[in-house]
Amino acid sequence: MNRSSLSASSSASSATSASSHPLAPYGWDGGWEAEFAPYAEQGLLPGRVVRVDRGQCDVVTPSGTVRADTEFVVPRDPMKVVCTGDWVAVDPEGSDPLYVRTLLPRRTAFVRSTSSKRSEGQVLATNIDHVVICVSLAVELDLGRIERFLALAMSCASGEALLHESAAAPRFGAQPVVVLTKADLVPEPATLAHLVQDVETTAPGVPVLTLSAQAGDGLDVLVALVGSGTSVLLGQSGAGKSTLANALLGEDVMDVRAARDVDGKGRHTTTTRNLLALPGGGVLIDTPGLRGVGLFDAETGVGQVFAEIEELAEDCRFSDCGHESEPGCAVRLAVETGELPVRRLESYRKLMRENQWIVAKTDARLRAEIKKDWKRRGAEGKAAMEAKRGRRW
Repeated sequence: MNRSSLSASSSASSATSASSHPLAPYGWDGGWEAEFAPYAEQGLLPGRVVRVDRGQCDVVTPSGTVRADTEFVVPRDPMKVVCTGDWVAVDPEGSDPLYVRTLLPRRTAFVRSTSSKRSEGQVLATNIDHVVICVSLAVELDLGRIERFLALAMSCASGEALLHESAAAPRFGAQPVVVLTKADLVPEPATLAHLVQDVETTAPGVPVLTLSAQAGDGLDVLVALVGSGTSVLLGQSGAGKSTLANALLGEDVMDVRAARDVDGKGRHTTTTRNLLALPGGGVLIDTPGLRGVGLFDAETGVGQVFAEIEELAEDCRFSDCGHESEPGCAVRLAVETGELPVRRLESYRKLMRENQWIVAKTDARLRAEIKKDWKRRGAEGKAAMEAKRGRRW
């Protein structure tokens, strides 16, 4: 048998071994098996974090779910804190107490900025394949918020914000999908179609599904989508995430409370991030409702969400055009001709400024460049106004 045949045979054997592994329902595969090999030689057990709570975490292992201490994996960097979805190496069964000894390199991570003045990132879920953005049709659509969620989701998909910068760590993508929940509250098909079209325009190239978890309408499409890999449910309180999670799980696992009639806002029934294996295949991470969704190093995601603006910008006269008062701006021309909605441009500017400011807080050189650019733009704007009034320098 030649070398290539041996390699193919070894790969097939590894894949078969991974598929029959007790952790296969939780996403274990040949890649994770290879990453874990050095720790297996040390007698440690592989496991996936299903819940984190005050320095302790629940980890599902080949021997069952155990409670483990995270004392040995408490870094100063908040981006490396143990999170739901992480694959870890834990002490073998019988150890007392049990400790998480190390985290395996993350494939993807969904990160938002915290409310901290230090502009730190907060990892909400890791090793995810689908980002399911839940939006309630019980209240008026907030397209800007959807764009914000998508920017973060697409930054996750681009392989940013990983635990380790390692060439050996595979950089798989995460597929975003927008789910319009409580579709039964919009009985008119024409109205529902109009809402879907608005969201599709906001989320170019992203699947947009309508769903009523209580009635079961549209659930089969989502079940097929999340039937493989790991999916995370994101959205505001009251978006119907817990109801949707129960529908996907086929039983009432998550607590559900009704949203307020006054403004459609929900109550925080989910207080921790929980990882659950779906009966038809796939893994689900349910998260608490998000009041704030701050960007964190999401320039790539913003560019993908507003791909049409990035494409138009290639025809601007200046490569660093801010699409405000510069002559020869192709983006502003598209707004004037009706090709580009002004709301899209305003949202793009807002998210780009926010992301730039967040990054600048930790980068002194970039912060100085931003201030210099603001002064230049201010001077240009003043000169333009003076010229308009007929007073030239």
